[in-house]
Amino acid sequence: MDLDLRKLRYFVAVAEHRHFGRAAAALFIAQPVLSRQIRAFEKELGCPLFTRTTRSVELTAAGHRLYEEAPGITAAVAGTVRRVREAGSPGRRLVVGFSAGLHVAEAIRAFTACHPDVVVDVLPLPWVERDGPLRDGRAHVGFLRRPFDDSGLHTVPVGHETKVACLPAGHPLAGRRALVLADLDGEPVVTRRTASLEEKFELIASGQGVALVPLSVMRAYARPGLVHLPVSDHPPVGTCLAAPEGHGPGPVADFLEIAAEVLGAPGS
Repeated sequence: MDLDLRKLRYFVAVAEHRHFGRAAAALFIAQPVLSRQIRAFEKELGCPLFTRTTRSVELTAAGHRLYEEAPGITAAVAGTVRRVREAGSPGRRLVVGFSAGLHVAEAIRAFTACHPDVVVDVLPLPWVERDGPLRDGRAHVGFLRRPFDDSGLHTVPVGHETKVACLPAGHPLAGRRALVLADLDGEPVVTRRTASLEEKFELIASGQGVALVPLSVMRAYARPGLVHLPVSDHPPVGTCLAAPEGHGPGPVADFLEIAAEVLGAPGS
């Protein structure tokens, strides 16, 4: 069978929302249309993907497997499309990925001042498997924070940033000025894989746990219902530039050199 990428996208939306109505709203389609597309997808695959009741929608074993495989499928297709478009387009292009909360605009300005002939695009890197776009070709270079799988990647250290404790505003510790790691002993931690940072912070705000989050992420996603406090004894996390090994001379190498100088400067 041919895998229908549109139906795969619909499936992922339902898997993430665990609700057909919310998934349909996110996709901007009618719920009956979404339900028909999922049923058709299950028929094509020859197995049910969801267990439906009047109160919940849960993934079957097959659904769990497809949900795990889906990001790789969509990423591979996106990378292929990008490479085909690049091959058929004149000029040079550089895609710069960046992790949530990290800002790369200053480095891009410095790069384009030296390389006005290179078209630069930006790509937000996913919260999970943020090195993925560097491996499948969606991004040529990235600005990331550790930890991530750096095997097969050339990395350039840039700096460090602190992590803070993110808590719901009504938490007993929320009134403190600062914490130590021992203060969080016994606290439920939101560790489940979420589709986005917004979902993670929604879980925290609803009282389902706390989390240690990079300060830049917390500032970028500040919202009512959450507080963040410094954790004095938590080690800082490193930030770095990364690109696939063997990239050779050209825009990627030039960007790495310029961005390392700009982003590593005090105050950057």
